[in-house]
Amino acid sequence: MQRDLPLPRTAGRSARGVMLAIAWAALFALTFAEWRAMAHQWWDIDTYSHILLVPPIIAWLVWIRRDELARAGAAGWWPGLGWLVFGLVLWLVGRSLDINTIGQGGAVVAMQGAVLALFGLRAALILAFPLVYGFLMVPIGGEIIPQLQMITAQIASALTRLSGIEMVAQGIHIDTPAGLFIVAEECAGVKFLIAMLALGLLVAHSCFTSWNRRAWFLLACVVVPVIANGIRAWATIFLAQYVGAEAAGGFDHLVYGWLFFGIVIALVLGAAWRWFEREPEDAGWTADEVAALPLVARWEGRAGNPALVLGAILLAAGSFAVLAQLG
Repeated sequence: MQRDLPLPRTAGRSARGVMLAIAWAALFALTFAEWRAMAHQWWDIDTYSHILLVPPIIAWLVWIRRDELARAGAAGWWPGLGWLVFGLVLWLVGRSLDINTIGQGGAVVAMQGAVLALFGLRAALILAFPLVYGFLMVPIGGEIIPQLQMITAQIASALTRLSGIEMVAQGIHIDTPAGLFIVAEECAGVKFLIAMLALGLLVAHSCFTSWNRRAWFLLACVVVPVIANGIRAWATIFLAQYVGAEAAGGFDHLVYGWLFFGIVIALVLGAAWRWFEREPEDAGWTADEVAALPLVARWEGRAGNPALVLGAILLAAGSFAVLAQLG
């Protein structure tokens, strides 16, 4: 199959990297409002502060796949533009409807599309996980806070009752002799749940080959933080019966943070450690495995000229900028 690699491999990769940087710069300028809003949430809202680690993790995932990426080669792939345009459509719809999640998701998809279009199907398959992992940059999870508040309150209420403490529970309110306790939004545990899921997806991909073990591990990444948060709420109520609500609240604020999350991580990873099946460097498809996939032969087609592909990306970005202004 014809590949467009007229330059030496190192020079070819460097040139393609420059083209990707240009494409990303244009897309970033177009969707700047969405990236700015996401960055604000990462930095200023504690629920999403773990997302600050996602870009470095993606960079690391790409770095450990660099040898396989070099073996696969790079080739312009016109169908990749379809994914980029789809992302820009999502971005425009999200902006028009003022739905941040859709607009921000579209901005991420557009960036992914630039990689597909400039580096080709084989490179995209080798980088499949880090590309998909990029969706974690979109801040989500606030929608389930009310449900998590109720679950936390139910766990805390049940444990309080089992502890022999007189109590009256109504929704997220738990009334005890030491005072009335309310499971507030910041105590719902959503930040630890979504951060644990982000870590769980990374570990499941990097350290397991069995889908069965991956499923059990991800289930633990959901169940354990939720139960642990309920236990933490109960511990605060229990301690308050002996030292007072104010002292118990101070202890809770000291413990309830990344220290608490670190303990949960240690418990989950410690329990799963013995079942790890591979090193992170071995995760993902190799260049040979990708080349043997039937869909590659069916969908790859002839390589596109990278300069023309870049021109098409810039044209698409400019066109959607005009559409956004008209809208």
